[in-house]
Amino acid sequence: MTDVLDELQWRGLIAQHTDLDELRAALNEGSVTFYCGFDPTAASLHHGHLVAVKLMRHLQLAGHNPLALVGGATGMIGDPRDKGERTLNTKDVVAEWTGALQAQLESLLDFEGPHAAKIVNNLDWTSELSAIDFLRDVGKNFRLGTMLSKDIVARRLNSEEGISFTEFSYQILQANDFLELYRRYGCTLELGGNDQWGNLVGGMDLIRKVEGKAVHVLTNPIITKADGTKFGKTEGGAIWLNPDMLSPYKFFQFWLNTSDEDVIRMLKVFTFRTREEIEELEKAVAERPGAREAQRALAEDVTSWVHGGENTERVKQASRALFGGEDLGELDERTLGDAVAELPDVTASVGTPIVELFVGAALEKGMGAARRTIASGGLYLNNEKVTDPDQVLGTDDVLGGGIALIRKGKKNLAVVRVN
Repeated sequence: MTDVLDELQWRGLIAQHTDLDELRAALNEGSVTFYCGFDPTAASLHHGHLVAVKLMRHLQLAGHNPLALVGGATGMIGDPRDKGERTLNTKDVVAEWTGALQAQLESLLDFEGPHAAKIVNNLDWTSELSAIDFLRDVGKNFRLGTMLSKDIVARRLNSEEGISFTEFSYQILQANDFLELYRRYGCTLELGGNDQWGNLVGGMDLIRKVEGKAVHVLTNPIITKADGTKFGKTEGGAIWLNPDMLSPYKFFQFWLNTSDEDVIRMLKVFTFRTREEIEELEKAVAERPGAREAQRALAEDVTSWVHGGENTERVKQASRALFGGEDLGELDERTLGDAVAELPDVTASVGTPIVELFVGAALEKGMGAARRTIASGGLYLNNEKVTDPDQVLGTDDVLGGGIALIRKGKKNLAVVRVN
């Protein structure tokens, strides 16, 4: 079996680390308990969190024991950002979001078997600390100069907004989490995004000072595209995992739209495809780029992992149905609505002439042009060829959600919203 660290490096999942040889020896010696933290600063995880979860899953499959920490305490503080203070959410909101993140993590990791994952909440131990205990037992181990030198703290101190004591203290709270997990579960490895390096090292130093033990830290990179921009920045915002915040259809389309320059790296990072499978897909990108085989593999794998195979099949069915490969009437209303959400549209009533729909949706320049295209067999209503130039929109043409689909040729689509 390939050494897990070699596998992670090949996949581009390692950014910074403490002594890699020592970590390799520890991982090869036996099962290591490790953790990664997720703060409930929103109602859902997003695609960036999948990088850390994927790193956890690789280690779990290699025989190590994951702790998924949901920050019920740190989520009430928020780690410092480059631009301005975070808005503090109420305790009820943080508790609700904590539960939401926990449910998502439970679907992404394996919670059964000899290396079952475990959910932990740092509110369990942080809420027991009094202010005096926090300052005496934890705070005394931190030096102000070291804390001030952290990149994000230094940038905020030099900004107009400055930084509050609340956010400044976040690094102590996160360090204390590592100490508590070391004491409670024998946790000796912390994972996190590369932007969390300073906080992770703080926990490692705290354990060394308090317990006299050496532990390990490993970060995953912030994933960027070939042009250097952050992967996942879209006009619509974050790529949320919650289907109520981003539909499975749009989630699938996000991955499907990955560029040829980026798709092989994303397959390594976000899927469990083997080296041989990825090499074959790399050949497909070079030899048959129009087929987009690698993008389809990426979209199917990640969507199945996050939303399940059944939802993935619905999404694929919807994609085929838009272009005549499936019966539109077989789609559930929500999936159909998501599939047509970004198409050009026209509003009409039952009884409207079909030719008017194509003109109103700008698929044809005029009634005469629409009639000529009908004569040549180029216009479709709900994937059925329109043969009568005098046909009107009928009640039976209205699909779930009060819509109908019109198409010119193979690729020019629009949606009719029936009032």
